[in-house]
Amino acid sequence: MKIILSGGGTGGHIYPALAIAAEIKERLPEVQLLYVGTPSGMESKIVPAAGIAYTSLDVSGIDRTSMLKASKSMIKFPGSFFQARGIIKEFNPDIIVGTGGYVSFPIVLAGTFMGIKTIIHEQNAYPGLANRNLAKRVDRILLTFPEARQYLDSENIKVTGLPVRKEMMHTDKKQSRRLLGLDASLFTILAFGGSLGARTINNAMIDFIDRSRSQSLQIIWITGEAAYEQIQGELASKFDLNTIRPRIKLFPYLNQMEQAMSAADLAVCRAGASTVSELEVIGLPAILVPYPFAADNHQEKNARALANKNAAFLVIDEFFDGAEMYKKVQELLKQPEKLRIMGQNMLKEAKPEALKEIVDEILKLAPK
Repeated sequence: MKIILSGGGTGGHIYPALAIAAEIKERLPEVQLLYVGTPSGMESKIVPAAGIAYTSLDVSGIDRTSMLKASKSMIKFPGSFFQARGIIKEFNPDIIVGTGGYVSFPIVLAGTFMGIKTIIHEQNAYPGLANRNLAKRVDRILLTFPEARQYLDSENIKVTGLPVRKEMMHTDKKQSRRLLGLDASLFTILAFGGSLGARTINNAMIDFIDRSRSQSLQIIWITGEAAYEQIQGELASKFDLNTIRPRIKLFPYLNQMEQAMSAADLAVCRAGASTVSELEVIGLPAILVPYPFAADNHQEKNARALANKNAAFLVIDEFFDGAEMYKKVQELLKQPEKLRIMGQNMLKEAKPEALKEIVDEILKLAPK
């Protein structure tokens, strides 16, 4: 069997595709996989490093900052479409899987015109432009959020969830706190903004630490590599480090995110689909501060979906600061039952079998 996978632009499109590829390969060792991405996007480095055959399309996303830039992107599309047809003719796949991003659009679209079985996975509560336009043509659509269904013109839809790292499935709070050198009894906050950090969250944390310095709580703070040294300097200039160091674990980046999430009682973070799915599997309530420049404002829609289910607080980036964070944390400290219910509601949204279900649906399209 031959399968093309395509997704790019952000890790949120790439890593689910890689998880899918690994699961398919585990089930069908003889399968031939080809990943279609862009020549210079992050997928062009990540995918070959994972040992998957890779080829690229000359395509660019629609720049909506001006009509001129948008027009330049559109002019490229016919060439991308015919290039995609050439890739399909040469590889002759049985199935094409798209996980979103503009690169997936021409290859999946071309597949629908060429009689190839096609399936797309949408990570967010509001579908991206590529998947919205492909919805009525593909054979199957898989969703992370049920809220996305209303925006897609198709009857062939199934909510599967989003694959999360297997390490997230096997965590223990006491052990995680011990490994991170944390007090087993203190209320613990995890603050992070993704691999690059989040300036809004980092700025709020400095003020929050000042406001909460007399309280019995501890913090796991992942600053992002670019901001780490600056934040170390700010902490040193504003606080007695000997006093605050025992209750603040500061990291530029943390590979063992499953330990940090498991150790925490509350997260303060962005609302990307992968982050949200991991919070759900752990059952970790959160203050979600959506990245304001995400395409189609999808992070706010992800966060709102959980806030509407009383699993998280939603605070718009513009209005999030140390004072707002302090207010929200105090509300939960005073109402531990509310925090417990939020955690339960988060766990209810979890789909730990997402990867299995996604690959089951893909393989259903295989020729008999």
